[in-house]
Amino acid sequence: MSQFLSMFNSVGSQAFSQMACQVAPYFSTINPLVTELRAGSAQVQVPFRREITNHLGTVHAIALCNAAELAAGMMTDVSIPAGARWIPKGMTVEYLAKAKTDVTAVANGEALDWQTEGDKIVPVDVHDAEGKKVFTARITMNVKLS
Repeated sequence: MSQFLSMFNSVGSQAFSQMACQVAPYFSTINPLVTELRAGSAQVQVPFRREITNHLGTVHAIALCNAAELAAGMMTDVSIPAGARWIPKGMTVEYLAKAKTDVTAVANGEALDWQTEGDKIVPVDVHDAEGKKVFTARITMNVKLS
């Protein structure tokens, strides 16, 4: 079992999310809560706060990218074989609507072959508190087997 998955299962969402922000401090800018983590899936909630808004008073584009990358990265880490490594190579995003509430990023890698090396395109959808899809990302993760 992945070290991150073991930690998530042992300490719970709140403590795990704080630890993830200590490992990668930039994620703390969005105050994330990893609410689901398992092979092939991860979910990250981001509260609406003034600190992550843009000039329109909506969630900033980079905050949405940050949430998507955290969800995709955590999901990738718990999905790859033991001893494998990964790194994000790129991200393609689409802004679909203004995010005016808390948002939830959902990475779904269930259709990906995690047992092979190479680039994996991880889809992430971000929804607002009403369930409306406001953002999508396709994150290229490069996986190297040991």
